[in-house]
Amino acid sequence: MTPRDVSGDDSRWSDLDRPPLNAAALRRGLVREGGLWSGIEVVAATGSTNSDLVARAAAGKAAEGAVLVAEEQSAGRGRLDRRWTAPPRSGLFFSVLLTPADVPVARWGWLPLLTGVAVATGLSRSAGVDTALKWPNDLLVTVGGEERKAGGILAERAGEGGVVVGVGINVTLREDELPVPTAGSLVLAGAVSTDRDPLLRAVLRSLEEWYDRWRAAAGDPTVSGLQETYAAGCATLGRTVRAELPGDRSLVGEAVAVDGDGRLVIATKEGVQEPVGAGDIVHLRPA
Repeated sequence: MTPRDVSGDDSRWSDLDRPPLNAAALRRGLVREGGLWSGIEVVAATGSTNSDLVARAAAGKAAEGAVLVAEEQSAGRGRLDRRWTAPPRSGLFFSVLLTPADVPVARWGWLPLLTGVAVATGLSRSAGVDTALKWPNDLLVTVGGEERKAGGILAERAGEGGVVVGVGINVTLREDELPVPTAGSLVLAGAVSTDRDPLLRAVLRSLEEWYDRWRAAAGDPTVSGLQETYAAGCATLGRTVRAELPGDRSLVGEAVAVDGDGRLVIATKEGVQEPVGAGDIVHLRPA
């Protein structure tokens, strides 16, 4: 699907509870000399902001700090190519281009975890919602005493020197609009604000702060404080989990740590601690 710019979309006021984002105001508030964010574009609809931004980066048409936001995605993706769909203007669906040339590529795997910390911090400040992190890339909120997924993060390489990080956050989804019963949203979690403009500004400012700190430490997760902060907000640690691993293998045990490479360390009943770098994690018991 070709992106449609919001400026010519006369139907954008069709749901008055969900006003459109103000692209000009976002640019005024976030794009500044010496800052990370180099440009912000808001489109009415597209297939996937990640796919669009990866293609732009590959064609040399996007610089570091480019932000692409869609009011609606028809082919948004999560991990394992799972679909991510939501009503127009019901959430924040955006991707950013990062080119951390001064960080060893071996540490780039921390970018999804860094983004999770930044999003959780930004939402706590702006929406008053406590957001927990499920390793490696889910954002959890509490609705009616239950943990529910309200967002996710997907990082993809963009050429040799870039990474596109995509974020999807359910903001105003009502119970009858949830794609699955285990999904949630900020409004269902009791957010004090669901105005998406300040929410997006808070999240992007937080992401800039954490990215600058991480880069200043050459990507070192300990020196930057990222590893400690992620562990403190990670709902997976201390839980019994099942890791669905590549090759139809699964591993059950207690999630005991996130190591220096961003991997989840699982202690099995046999007394073995195995780091997991990729896989689907299922929480088997409450924290």
